[in-house]
Amino acid sequence: MKKVLFALFGAMALISCENSNNEKLPASSQVEVLGETDVIDVLEHPEWSKNATIYEVNVRQHTPEGTFAAFEADIPRLKAMGVDILWFMPIHPIGKMNRKGGLGSYYSVQDYTGINPEFGSMEDFKNVVRTAHSYEMKVIIDWVANHTAFDHEWTKTNIDFYTPDSLGNIQPPLGTDWWDVADLNYDNQELRKAMTADMIFWLENANIDGFRCDVADWVPMDFWNELRPQLDAVKPVFMLAEAENPELHEKAFDMTYSWELMHIMNGLAQKEKSISDLYAYMAKEDTNFQKNDYRMNFITNHDENSWNGTVFERYGDAHLAYATLAATISGMPLVYSGQEAGNPKRLRFFDKDTIDWSEPLYVDHYTKLYQLNKNEEALWNGYHGGEFEVLRTDGAENVVAFHRKKNESHVITLINLDSIPSNVSILDTLDGEFNSIFDQQVITDVNKSDLPLGAYGFQVFVK
Repeated sequence: MKKVLFALFGAMALISCENSNNEKLPASSQVEVLGETDVIDVLEHPEWSKNATIYEVNVRQHTPEGTFAAFEADIPRLKAMGVDILWFMPIHPIGKMNRKGGLGSYYSVQDYTGINPEFGSMEDFKNVVRTAHSYEMKVIIDWVANHTAFDHEWTKTNIDFYTPDSLGNIQPPLGTDWWDVADLNYDNQELRKAMTADMIFWLENANIDGFRCDVADWVPMDFWNELRPQLDAVKPVFMLAEAENPELHEKAFDMTYSWELMHIMNGLAQKEKSISDLYAYMAKEDTNFQKNDYRMNFITNHDENSWNGTVFERYGDAHLAYATLAATISGMPLVYSGQEAGNPKRLRFFDKDTIDWSEPLYVDHYTKLYQLNKNEEALWNGYHGGEFEVLRTDGAENVVAFHRKKNESHVITLINLDSIPSNVSILDTLDGEFNSIFDQQVITDVNKSDLPLGAYGFQVFVK
């Protein structure tokens, strides 16, 4: 966190601040102040995150062995694909009391400082972190701060850490069917200290780089705000919240979920939404979020895949088109274990269900998108990247057309969301030569070009 001091007198003014590289924040990240001296906090992201991409690791299902050691062998491939952040789903021992399925839910944590023996040992995990770091990749782990397993040690030693029911017994989070987990009570200050200490444990003992925080909106904001500087005091961290509350960005989290974008893409695929809904969402993002806020874009993750359907169920033949949209619109793209292999099944959540890697059908596609995100400044994260701007076209009703530009980097995205092929002409004048990342197509005069897009076809052009 960087503190910036402003001294203003009289009329209201817009003041911009600078980050650690003396870069001026864009207008939407400016701060409105009035009158006397104001001190504001600006959340500084780790420098390495400005053009990072993220990959969700489901250790249990990623390999036949379902272990850290087996997954470690895949790190060089993921590095070549362009992955920067490895987000591991919970790696802790899973509770046995009220367990769901044969192996239980990863999110029923029995010991915050332990390792699930199903995955290997603490040393095995440390080896994964060391290997990832040797490839200049970062590791964040899933953290379930809202609840524990019913047989966590605290249920015996610190019953006051939990939310009691009317009889004084611990209970699941209200309004859920999560009967395998017990709700924590953040009114208890000792709980906050214990949770913070357990998170610091992983920074000090495993040298991880941050956390993905489960149901972050269900944990009080002031806990997160107090936590972040304590973590950063050990080492600068990257924090991802499973939520999309703009307030989470102010002091605690680098990135939040773009759930609404995914729901709009689902709706577009099911003909329940229109392209105008997508553009309206992007306009709302500019209003609700600051340019300094990172947003995570995805077409699938562990929840969507297991509970709501595979990308083939939800997007059909258009799944690569929507993946391309998620990777080039404003935000950091996510790929989930097996997505690049074309995993055709809903992975079982509480039992072993290995991903089939025999034909990794879409590795090349995701490699092109991830490498584009890393190399093209226009697609970088937050204010490091270019603005989303809709392109005027010849009226192709089912074509999403936009571009993003930052300094000398310029990227155009065209996506046909229809099963009927379309020819698109861009009406805006864009100077220079543009090359497709997917084929050999080159356009030298964008607004005079008739660009063919097949059924659910897409093109990404780079200047």
